[in-house]
Amino acid sequence: MAELSVNPQQWERGPKIVAVGGGTGLSTMLRGLKKYTKNLTAVVTVADDGGGSGMLRRDMGMPPPGDIRHCMEALANTEPIMQKLLTYRFTEGSLAGQSFGNLILAALNGVTGSFEEAVSQMSQVLAITGQVIPVTSADVQLEAVFENGVRVVGESKIYHVKKEQDCRIAHVALIPEHPAPLPAALAAIREADLILLGPGSLYTSVIPNLLVDGVAQAIAQSDAPKIYVCNIMTQEGESEGYTAADHLEALLAHGCPGLVDLCLANSTPMLPGLVEKYQAEGAAPLVIDRERIAALGLELVERPVAAHHGDFARHDPDKLAEALLEIYRRRAVRIFRGARRYILEE
Repeated sequence: MAELSVNPQQWERGPKIVAVGGGTGLSTMLRGLKKYTKNLTAVVTVADDGGGSGMLRRDMGMPPPGDIRHCMEALANTEPIMQKLLTYRFTEGSLAGQSFGNLILAALNGVTGSFEEAVSQMSQVLAITGQVIPVTSADVQLEAVFENGVRVVGESKIYHVKKEQDCRIAHVALIPEHPAPLPAALAAIREADLILLGPGSLYTSVIPNLLVDGVAQAIAQSDAPKIYVCNIMTQEGESEGYTAADHLEALLAHGCPGLVDLCLANSTPMLPGLVEKYQAEGAAPLVIDRERIAALGLELVERPVAAHHGDFARHDPDKLAEALLEIYRRRAVRIFRGARRYILEE
């Protein structure tokens, strides 16, 4: 795969990319993409209720800031000391485990009176590339229903209940159902040149966005290429035993037809010993079942997008961005047909 490069003018005029998801997978991808275009939008879930985010949500009645903060950290263009401050976690006292970046968002939420405005103001302070938009401003909880009928409410509880029940998740839902999306999120999707789903936790980071009213439909109606970025490994307590096609079927079941055009999967072999480490924790490399993906009517592209170092299987931000931009540039030839409508042609 040839390395892509951009000059400042190309960066300014780069494609409008919308990335939908949450967690560390989304922020990792954003770190790579911001080198190629300034026109980035992260549409991020607000269903988290664990850790420091959950604490602020319960104590202050605000949406959980954690996933939003991760994305802003990835897109920030600040001095190194500010980067350190954003990621600093208190180790003692009542703030133990809390992120300083979360507290900044909490303070801005109080000052501005709106979480959406707090995110906008913090984005300006950090001079981020692009924009980060919560998918909804509603106070939502995530409910999981397992194949044996057991239900659990609360994103942070799903892992433990799944381990106890030892069966797959049948579906997830938001409480209340069909919360209103932020208009800016739908506008970004409508104007996108490229829409990305994932990588990240299937049921707790990616799918919750699709359950917000109108989001899945807006993605499906877009003429932009729509790519699902596969995880490298399955996830303990959420997607054990899942193949790539299983992930795609879950996305389509919770979304709507036309949600995805193409699936990008990793082809980098795992480092020696890493597979065994993950297997001991109930996870494994994601199986790419090519025939089932083809049967879904979806295209599959495999590229070496995993990092070659470290104790964890992670996407390499630069390799992932290069693969995505290569797919976009080769396949998304835009032909103007009037009324600001573009048709994608192979």
